[in-house]
Amino acid sequence: MKKIYLTILFMGLFVLVIRAQNIWTNEFHYDNVSTDENEFIEVVLENAGSYNLSDFGIWLYNGNNGESYDDKTLDEFTMGDVEGDFTIYYYDYPSNGIQNGEGDGIAISYQDVLIDGQFISYEGTLVGIGGPADGMTSVDIGVSESGVESDQSLQLSGTGDQYAAFTWQEPALNTKGQLNNNQTFGGYTPDPEPSNYPTAFAGAAQGMKINLTWADATGEQLPAAYIVYGTTGDTFPVPEDGTPVTDDTDFSDGEVALNVPFGDEGCSFNVDPNTSYSFTIYPYTNAGEYIDFKTDETAPVTDVMSANYIVVSSEEFSNALNTWSWTPYDVNGDQEWVWEENYGNPPGSAKMSGHTDANYPNEDWLISPELDLHSYVEVFFSFDHARNFATNDGLSVLVSSDYDGTSDPSVNGTWIDITNMFTFPENGTWVFSPAGEAEVVEHSGANTYFAFRYISTVEDAATWEVDNALVYGIISVGMEEIMKEDISVYPNPATDRLNIVCPLQGQLRISNITGQVVLQKALNSGVHTVNIRMFEPGLYVVQFTGEEGNINTQKLIVR
Repeated sequence: MKKIYLTILFMGLFVLVIRAQNIWTNEFHYDNVSTDENEFIEVVLENAGSYNLSDFGIWLYNGNNGESYDDKTLDEFTMGDVEGDFTIYYYDYPSNGIQNGEGDGIAISYQDVLIDGQFISYEGTLVGIGGPADGMTSVDIGVSESGVESDQSLQLSGTGDQYAAFTWQEPALNTKGQLNNNQTFGGYTPDPEPSNYPTAFAGAAQGMKINLTWADATGEQLPAAYIVYGTTGDTFPVPEDGTPVTDDTDFSDGEVALNVPFGDEGCSFNVDPNTSYSFTIYPYTNAGEYIDFKTDETAPVTDVMSANYIVVSSEEFSNALNTWSWTPYDVNGDQEWVWEENYGNPPGSAKMSGHTDANYPNEDWLISPELDLHSYVEVFFSFDHARNFATNDGLSVLVSSDYDGTSDPSVNGTWIDITNMFTFPENGTWVFSPAGEAEVVEHSGANTYFAFRYISTVEDAATWEVDNALVYGIISVGMEEIMKEDISVYPNPATDRLNIVCPLQGQLRISNITGQVVLQKALNSGVHTVNIRMFEPGLYVVQFTGEEGNINTQKLIVR
């Protein structure tokens, strides 16, 4: 009997220890315009008197390389308010003490072991290197600071006694050392699952996107948010209560998922042309381990065919500069366009900055390959971007139909400034966002070039990152004349997509220089976009055998 009592006592103490390690990051401030100041991190610990504060570590991780760049123990923090069993602690960091790049993170450990759920990040995710989060992937809190106000912060709100009961909010007036805005510590009663699904769930193709819309769910219990799934296949996953779904907006594997707050009633996805997609939507309440999806009855589904645009040029800047189809041109200054390996949408982008240890004057261009757009009745140009520091004035977007492709673009070619056709961030942020799409057919011709022009001064030297430069359009009725000829293959050189115009149905075969067949498929007459993203750079042979046995062969260069 004594052994049983001792076992029960040990188990009870073990549960108490685990329960006592109830600690979480509650609030922090990391980004201002110009010099970052007033930076701090606040944590909340339950039953603080039961533990040695030096056993708790607060670690900062750099999204640029994944490594920890700072760590403190909780006894170095300042004690704030005490609310019942919960004590608030905060630490004031020096100017620029907390990183404000993409995917920077905060971790909390107990005796050098990561506290479950306490490796969080902002403006993206990262995989930790070293420290308690070594090899772990962070969880993006989904909100970030734009640097407008130094007296604001990111903070949790809600009611509960564990991290999962609260929700991160957009920047608000900081409450360092005190309860956050709209926050209460105490017993948490999760909401039941939503009463109903949203209605009028529908999708529509627009350019290289599919836009989804719906009418918010109604009923006794409203959802907190929705998870939207998309697929190019036949089935969807079904979400499970207690298991949040991570955002994934990259359709390259045929599936996407996106959390959308209640009240937004819509979202968009980038898609390939002339492809069939299916989407479904599930409402849910609560968050974290309390998340509760509505999965009974039948979730709404909508099928959408993306627009039949032709991709003329696509540059994702996903690999080193010498693989780009776009070409940098340095007019003046020591700084130049470079490849940013770690950042982009997805990672990999073109980066330009006139600032190193100080601001320097520069003029640098990044120019597309020559594009033949004379047969198009619609032409669109789009890209993603991120900017931080200084202003939007340093980057321009231009188009020319008479540039020679090699000379100094600042003095050669007639360049039309189309910058005002795009949307740039009002405040500096490392978060990548779409610049929108510009209809530029009026500026296109047989040898069209697009360009980003970067100019910096000693007063203004912003850092710009651009990604996913995409040119696409619709060929005119003159297609009939093209169709009477042999197959047309473009762009050539190509990077990740190849357009093939077939005069009739037949078999396509692409071989590398050694004769190995790398792609073979049947094609109907018409225009087709073929994904060649997995092709190694080099020379290829494109062979098309028509239904009557005629063979057409062309060479293809893949960069």
